[in-house]
Amino acid sequence: ELSIKPWSIQPGFVHIDIKYLPQMPDEDSRRYLYVAIDRASRWVFAHIYADQSEQSSVDFLTRLQQATSIKITKILTDNGSQFTDRFTNQQRKPSGHHKFDLFCKAMGIEHRLCPPRHPQTNGMVERFNGRISQVIKQTRFATAAQLETTLMNYVKAYNHQIPQRALNHASPVQALKNWYEKKPELFKKRVYNQTGLDT
Repeated sequence: ELSIKPWSIQPGFVHIDIKYLPQMPDEDSRRYLYVAIDRASRWVFAHIYADQSEQSSVDFLTRLQQATSIKITKILTDNGSQFTDRFTNQQRKPSGHHKFDLFCKAMGIEHRLCPPRHPQTNGMVERFNGRISQVIKQTRFATAAQLETTLMNYVKAYNHQIPQRALNHASPVQALKNWYEKKPELFKKRVYNQTGLDT
């Protein structure tokens, strides 16, 4: 159980979840939207995959590390087999040999798991996924490429333009800039606005 108080959270504690996407007319099967959200700043990173495998999870974490200016210190996931072997081995606890765990360890990241049957622990990213569901419901897509473009543009708008009540009505990028000014040691690089944002 997480005992961290919201006011003590600093950038670097990231929640990761996966959302099923609807199958588009030009697709043979559904795809999966991996979503990461920084707990302190609400900054979001997302990428679409054809599956939800260990390899996709490691690839997502690699892309996340490349995209973020934050030094990630902790990651919270559910107990899915793409993230942990907690329920696929005899001990009913992570062995430490799962590819995602090994990658986290190599990167110096602590991998935490939601308590079993309590997915609401990862509620922050689930709320963002609810916003994604609304975007999908409000738009008719003819192709997988249209869906992907719309979702990635929404993530950019969310990070740069949508004020968050929890952030005193700042956008996630503005919150990161504020954190950078106060605690630059929490970052790998300076936070910049993203250019070429389509609105």
